[in-house]
Amino acid sequence: MQHIHSYRPAGEISDPPVDVVTLPHDLRHLRRKLLHLSNGDMVMLDLKEAVLFHHGDRLVLENGDTVEVQAAPEKLFEVKARDTLHLIELAWHLGNRHLSAQIEDGRILILRDHVIRSMLQGLGATVTDIDEPFQPARGAYHVHGGHDHGSHGHHAHD
Repeated sequence: MQHIHSYRPAGEISDPPVDVVTLPHDLRHLRRKLLHLSNGDMVMLDLKEAVLFHHGDRLVLENGDTVEVQAAPEKLFEVKARDTLHLIELAWHLGNRHLSAQIEDGRILILRDHVIRSMLQGLGATVTDIDEPFQPARGAYHVHGGHDHGSHGHHAHD
């Protein structure tokens, strides 16, 4: 079984990966874990620090090959607003409840929750069931253990 001790951010490596590992957002914060690849093989991830992986990041195998991390489709709500100010208001209400959210231009994605759906609809939002990969924004208190694609200073390089 091969081991993984380093990784590279999405877009940094142009060669195709030898395989992929598909994980939902809550299982992409990893330090040490046995990973099941799409071809049925297993690899041991063993990093010095926990890392919050993003869709497209690459895990570097001992032999130099890479495995791509893919975000699994998840059952989400797509939240749309009347206008930009309304979207900001909806984002504030979600943040006030400490919910993980993926905020994009014109929409917010959150995990499905019928109580939150009712609240959002009561605030005038359009809420639609969708299945898509989920990459929520990290919160202000989530500093250690993640990585920023703009800064490469704390990656576990070999």
